Amino acid sequence: MTSPTHFSEKNPSSLRDPKKAKFFPRILAAQLGRVLGKLRLLHPESWEQGYRSGETQGDAAGYMRGHQEGHSSGYKEGFDAGQVVLEIRDHRAVDRPVPGLDDDLFEDWRLPITPHLEARMRADVLKILPAHKQPTPSQWEMILSKTPTTVVVAGAGSGKSTTLILRILLLHHYLGFELDSLTVVTFTNMSRWDFIGKFRDTFLLWGLTITSEEARTLVRTFHSMILNFARAVTGSQDMKAFEFLDGKQLSAEPDDVDINPFDFRIGMTQRSLLNKCYDDLCSNNPRFRDLMLDLLTSTLELKHLSADDDKAKRRHAMIENISARDAECTDITEKAWLTAGLLPQAGLILKQETIQIEGHPFRINGRIPEKKAVLVLGAQQYPGSDFRRAGSKFQLARELKAKQKLFQTYCYERVFWIENEDELKKLIACIRPTPGASPGFDYQIDGELSAEPILDCFVGAAGFIENLALDVSRAVNAMKFPKGSRDALFFEALGLFWPQFMSHLEQQRPRVMMFNRMFALFNECNTSTFERLPASLLRPMSHLMIDEFQDISPQIVSWVRGAQREIRRRGRDLHAGRVAQWSSMICVGDDWQSIYGWRGSAPKYFLEFKSEFKSPATSNLMLRENYRSHQYIIDAAEQIVKGIPTAPNKAATSAGPAAKNPIPVSISYRNDKYLAERAEEHYRAGESIMILFRRGAERAVVEKLLRNLLAEDEKQPKKQRRIQLMTFHKSKGLEADTVFLLGDCLFLTSSPYKNQAYRVAQLGASGDPQPYDTSQREEIRRLAYVAITRAAKHCYWFIDEPPPESGPSKPKASDGIPSNVPFFHDARRSMERSQRKAR
Repeated sequence: MTSPTHFSEKNPSSLRDPKKAKFFPRILAAQLGRVLGKLRLLHPESWEQGYRSGETQGDAAGYMRGHQEGHSSGYKEGFDAGQVVLEIRDHRAVDRPVPGLDDDLFEDWRLPITPHLEARMRADVLKILPAHKQPTPSQWEMILSKTPTTVVVAGAGSGKSTTLILRILLLHHYLGFELDSLTVVTFTNMSRWDFIGKFRDTFLLWGLTITSEEARTLVRTFHSMILNFARAVTGSQDMKAFEFLDGKQLSAEPDDVDINPFDFRIGMTQRSLLNKCYDDLCSNNPRFRDLMLDLLTSTLELKHLSADDDKAKRRHAMIENISARDAECTDITEKAWLTAGLLPQAGLILKQETIQIEGHPFRINGRIPEKKAVLVLGAQQYPGSDFRRAGSKFQLARELKAKQKLFQTYCYERVFWIENEDELKKLIACIRPTPGASPGFDYQIDGELSAEPILDCFVGAAGFIENLALDVSRAVNAMKFPKGSRDALFFEALGLFWPQFMSHLEQQRPRVMMFNRMFALFNECNTSTFERLPASLLRPMSHLMIDEFQDISPQIVSWVRGAQREIRRRGRDLHAGRVAQWSSMICVGDDWQSIYGWRGSAPKYFLEFKSEFKSPATSNLMLRENYRSHQYIIDAAEQIVKGIPTAPNKAATSAGPAAKNPIPVSISYRNDKYLAERAEEHYRAGESIMILFRRGAERAVVEKLLRNLLAEDEKQPKKQRRIQLMTFHKSKGLEADTVFLLGDCLFLTSSPYKNQAYRVAQLGASGDPQPYDTSQREEIRRLAYVAITRAAKHCYWFIDEPPPESGPSKPKASDGIPSNVPFFHDARRSMERSQRKAR
C-alpha cells in the first residue's frame, strides 16, 4: 500500500501518544488479525504490514493504521479537522474472488430492442445512407447487440467508426437513451475530432442537430474523464494535470490540446517542478544524494565491452598501428587541455604512464586516487573534433575513439574517459561533492536506446510502471539486479524520488497531479473514491463505447472496472426517472494493431475480454470486411503477423472499391532514386501518398529527396493535399492510395526492468522470464501490419541492405516475408544477383 494522498493544508494529528501505547491492545490486534484472515474478511498482507509498523514502533497510532488497512473493504475514510484522506491501493493486493460470489460488473439484462424497432431502424438506414455506406450483416450485429457487454474484433479498414456512430443513433434516437448516459472514448484528440465530425454529420442526416458542446461531452478521451473524477473527489476544481503544464498549455484541458499524455515531452514548467523536488531531496536525503553521485560516477566510467563485439574485433586487428601513434596523440591532447586552463585539478594526479593492452604499450594521462581509476583525456573538445595530427588523414578524435574501444575491451582497470569540460566538471563533482548541490546528468537505463536527462529517465520509468497499474515503490522493491548493476542504484533512487515528487505536486497551488496518479486514485480497489463521485460524472459511463480497445493499459482497465462496479452498486438510484437504465459496454479493436506495449498497453485485455470484464452475457463479434485495401495488401499484412496469438478465425476479405486488380506488395532494398520516381508517378496519377519511416530523423531525408513534389503539394488547400510524411506509429487510423515504407521493424534491445515490471503486473505467459521482450518481438510485426494496411492500392516496402560483415540477425518484421507467394514481389534477391555480377 502506498502512503495516503492528503488534500488539505495541514497533516492529521496523531491519534494517541505513542509512549502511552499498551501491550494488551497489540496482542489483541494480532489475534484478531489472524481470525479475520482465516475468515477471509481482511487482506492479511495489508494487515500485517500496518500492524507490524505499529508493533515495532510501539505506538498505538501504528496499530490504528494497521487496523484501518486490514479493514475488509480495503479502505477506511480518514478525517481530521475537515481533512479528506484518500488512499491508493494496489489491486493485486486483493484476494481472489470467493466461490459463489457474484463478481459480475453488469446486471443480467438485455437492451430493449424489439423486432419492430429493429425493422424501423433498418428501413431508415436503407433510405438515408448511400449504397456504399450500408451496414453489412456483421456490422448490424454490432449495432443491434443486446447483451450487457460486447467485444468486437474490427480489422483495418472495417468501417468501425461508422458502425459505432450508428450504435449511438440506436441508443439515443431509437431507444431514447439520454445523451448524458452515453460516452464514446478514444485515445487521442486527433481521432476524437475526426469521430465528432462524422458523428454530427450522420445525425444531421436523421434531422438531429448535435451541438458542438454536446458532441465534445459525449466523445471523450480517457484523460479528460479522469481529470474530472479527480477534481470531484478532492474538491479542487482548479486542479491541473502535470502533463498539461507546459507553456501555452498551462490552462489547457486534455480535450483541448492534441498531445499524447502517454508519451509527452517534458517542458519548462514541468521541469522546474522536477528540479525543485530533486534539489530538495539531494539536500535533505543523504542516501538519495549518495545514489545520485554513484550514478553520475557510473556514467563517466568507461563501460566494458565484450571481446565478441564486432567493433572491438576490428580495432584489435589494428592494435599495433593504434599503439604506434598513441604517444603522439596523448601528448597533443593533454597539451590542449592544459592550454585551455582546465587542468590540473585537485583530486586528479596528472602524470602520463604507459600500460600494456594486449601486449602493446598505451598511454594514460593520470590517475584518480579517490576512485582507484585511471584517467584518459579525449579530444572531442580539446583540441576539437576536427583537429588532425600532421600527416594524418583521420581526425585526432577518431584516432582516440579507436583507442577507447581497445580500453573498453581489454583494459581491466577502472577507466574514466573524459571528452569535454562538462564531463570534467561532473568528475570533479563526484570527487569533491558540494553539499546541497544536485548533480544533473544524462543516464541510460539498461535496455533503452539512448541516454536522457536523469529526471526524464525517472519520469519515463515511473510512467511505464504506473501504466501497468503498479505502485512505483512496491514495484521497485520487487525488482532484482545483478551485483554491481548501475540500474540497481537508479531504481533505488527512483523509489525514493517518486513518492516525494507526488507529494511535491500535491502541495502546489493550484494543486497538480499526474494522470497516472489520478487513475491510481480510482483503481478498482479504491471503492470509497468512487462512492464520492456525483451521479453526473458516473452516469455517462453507464453505456460506454471504447474505440481502439487493444491499446488499453492495465491501469485504465482497473479504472473502468471500478467505475462499472460502482454503477452496478448504485443500481436504479443512479438512473431514477431516466429512459437509460442499467449499464452496457461495447469495446472495438484489433489485436493486430496493438503497437503501444512500450508505454504499458497490452492486448491481453482485448483477447481475454470475458475473463477481464465479468458479465452475465457477452457478444463476441467480428468485422471481417476491409473497405480500404485490395486482397493482396490484406494477405501480405496478415502473413507478417502469422503465428502471433490472436483472436480465432481472424482473416479479412476485401470489400471496397480497391478490390479489383490486386497488385503485390513490393519489397526491395533502399533505393531513394526509385522511391522518388514512384512517388512522382503516383502523384501525377492523382493518387494520395503516404511515406512512413521508422525513425523521425528520416523526415529530413525524405523532405530533401521530394523537395519539388512537396512544394507543389503544399500550394494546394490543406484539405486537398495528397502527400503525408510520418512515422509508422503515427499512421494508425489513416490511409492513402499509395504507401511507401522506409525501414524494417526491428527488435533492438532487451529491457531487464520492463521484463521485471511485466512479471510483477502478471502480464505475459506464465513462466516466461522475459515477458516484455516477448511482447516486443510480437509488436514489431504488428507495427509492420499497421503500416502495410494503410495502403488502398499500392504498397512499397524499402528495407535497408544488411552490412557485409553483420553479426547474428536481430528479430525483424521482414522475417515474416515468404518466398513464392503472389501477394509479395520481393526484388531483394534479384538486386543481390545484379550487385554480384557488377562486382
